[in-house]
Amino acid sequence: MATLEIDLFTARSDNFGVLLHDPETGRTASIDAPEQAPILVALERRGWTLTDIFTTHHHPDHVEANLALKDRFGVTIVGPGSEADRIPGIDTSVGDGDSFDFAGHRVEVIETPGHTAGHICFYLPEDKLLFSADTLFALGCGRLFERPAEVMWPSLLKLRALPADTTVYFGHEYTLSNARFAVTIDPDNAALTARAQAIETLRAEGRPTAPTLLADEIATNPFLRADDPAIRAHLGMEAAEDWQVFAEIRARKDRF
Repeated sequence: MATLEIDLFTARSDNFGVLLHDPETGRTASIDAPEQAPILVALERRGWTLTDIFTTHHHPDHVEANLALKDRFGVTIVGPGSEADRIPGIDTSVGDGDSFDFAGHRVEVIETPGHTAGHICFYLPEDKLLFSADTLFALGCGRLFERPAEVMWPSLLKLRALPADTTVYFGHEYTLSNARFAVTIDPDNAALTARAQAIETLRAEGRPTAPTLLADEIATNPFLRADDPAIRAHLGMEAAEDWQVFAEIRARKDRF
């Protein structure tokens, strides 16, 4: 089984586009379809032909190009069954615990409600890859549009429980803002301070912050660390439920 090749690029104002390619079979998947033109440019640059779209949730900036790409390439679109009526062109509906084959690589579906009611992430265990879209960002998480904090927190715990050496591809370049906010929540975290400084440099140079390593998120992302005693003490919430601490962090970020 060949090692999968990945092409990361930008789309729209701040979306990441990702192509996943198997060199043996030629199968190529787009993780979501935020915008047709950048996807076509990336395919042309690499000489790949699109065969699949893995859709994480129904928001327009993740499904806008579904139908155009399906019309052009005849792709198969996999997406969350609970949002199937809002996923343009969906062929295969999947839910939590389902898995499917992509060119001999196992793809597992992890349901992570919060940002939307039916948001899913795609996890390739043998390849140590997670496509988290708008559930988990570098030093952040998605806004709670359709489900509350007590639902989103367990979703994040599902991702936190994956192997720490998992490489995470996420949906948006929000990392600089996330880093500046994170240090207000966890000011004594030396690893976070160093990472925030590195991110300032990356973005000043115009370089992307994706992908990230799950181990780094576990160590520095406040949205994954609502049960950390230092954060709870800083917020004065030592006696609160973990999801309540998470809710406070999310609320503060929304005001940041």
